[in-house]
Amino acid sequence: MTSTAKPPASGAREAHPDHLGHVIFITAAAAMGGFLFGYDSSVINGAVEAIRDRYDIGSGTLAQVIAIALIGCAIGAATAGRIADRIGRIRCMQIAAVLFTISAVGSALPFALWDLAMWRVVGGFAIGMASVIGPAYIAEVAPAAYRGRLGSFQQAAIVVGIAVSQLVNWAILNMADGDQRGEIGGLEAWQWMLGVMVIPAVLYGLLSFAIPESPRFLISVGRKDRAKEVLSEVEGKGVDLDARVLEIENAMRREHKSTFRDLLGSRFGFLPIVWVGIGLSVFQQLVGINVAFYYSSTLWQSVGINPSSSFFYSFTTSIINIIGTVIAMILVDRVGRRPLALVGSAGMAIALAFEAWAFSADLVDGKLPETQGVVALVAAHLFVLFFALSWGVVVWVFLGEMFPNRIRAAALGVAASAQWIANWAITASFPSLADWNLSGTYIIYTVFAVLSIPFVLRYVKETKGKALEEMG
Repeated sequence: MTSTAKPPASGAREAHPDHLGHVIFITAAAAMGGFLFGYDSSVINGAVEAIRDRYDIGSGTLAQVIAIALIGCAIGAATAGRIADRIGRIRCMQIAAVLFTISAVGSALPFALWDLAMWRVVGGFAIGMASVIGPAYIAEVAPAAYRGRLGSFQQAAIVVGIAVSQLVNWAILNMADGDQRGEIGGLEAWQWMLGVMVIPAVLYGLLSFAIPESPRFLISVGRKDRAKEVLSEVEGKGVDLDARVLEIENAMRREHKSTFRDLLGSRFGFLPIVWVGIGLSVFQQLVGINVAFYYSSTLWQSVGINPSSSFFYSFTTSIINIIGTVIAMILVDRVGRRPLALVGSAGMAIALAFEAWAFSADLVDGKLPETQGVVALVAAHLFVLFFALSWGVVVWVFLGEMFPNRIRAAALGVAASAQWIANWAITASFPSLADWNLSGTYIIYTVFAVLSIPFVLRYVKETKGKALEEMG
């Protein structure tokens, strides 16, 4: 699943498209997969303690149930590119929509703990597909002048999905009088939290019928006339369509379908650029960002905050996440990807260090002392802000741009899979680490935030303003 070819000498691809509004609609519809990615990833936050209580399980087992979806994410991410190359980007989106729907229904109506875990794996597979197909599709249809900002739609949709899931969870909890296991219409509150995802999943499926197939895929299957129509829609009327199709065809002839073998180098296993992509993906997760979205309600309750307030703080954190993402979308094509990553790393390291300090205090009557409590809340919000305005956006933009055409599909799949595996490691380990030492856990995350700075300085190259064919 590779992206569009080199811009023509005329510079037509740099011109403002005639139908930018239509391009934005197409991008937003594709990014609906990102919304579901964020929603499905974060909605479990509201159900963690209810699942622990209903099935009477310890922290280790609970962590596996929460984290098991990420195994499905890794598999979905690794296979989505090949599926999209065979049947098309749109069909891939539709499959993901169906899987999201099935997962929502199954997770809301589990027979047992193993049943719940199975449906979470199904949802995870859909998330993994959405994590790959969204950025790749957007990169293929977006005009070059807008590619960075349109590529940021994926992360914007993810953070909106996270915020909406927390708002829905908070509303359902209030309907159940603050009891996560309170009954509403014959189901417990946490079951409604997981089941509501049916609505955006169906919407995603419907929107996939309203957007065009990628021009590159259309050309690959011989549908040149339709490819020209789509190119006209997204690049404007001034483009020489015959030249654009020929250009893409020539680029495709020079390429071959990327495989895992293409990623291997003579030393260190993978090619250096693949390791850089893996490094970006792993550092994005090892700072502990998803602890804020999977476990924040549980975290705040563990230091003495009542359930309703803990759900509210989870929601406010999600709003901060949106604000940071908007900042990144405004700046990513102006100041570049690399500067944002460095600023974000520094800000995250400082915020995480303050969180580690706050959580080192002894609880008084089951609560943090007032000063440490305020510092913990402020630092948690600042951590999310700095992540959102930097690594949350730029990693997805980097992964969509940084690989050469000949390996882009396979490399993106490997990098996304590494991201999900790192996500799983953090998610599965947090409950046990928190039981061991909550402050120590945040010191670990701080160390990774600090280490990400020399990694970016040494290995990550700026991709701002470069054509996709210049990468490598």
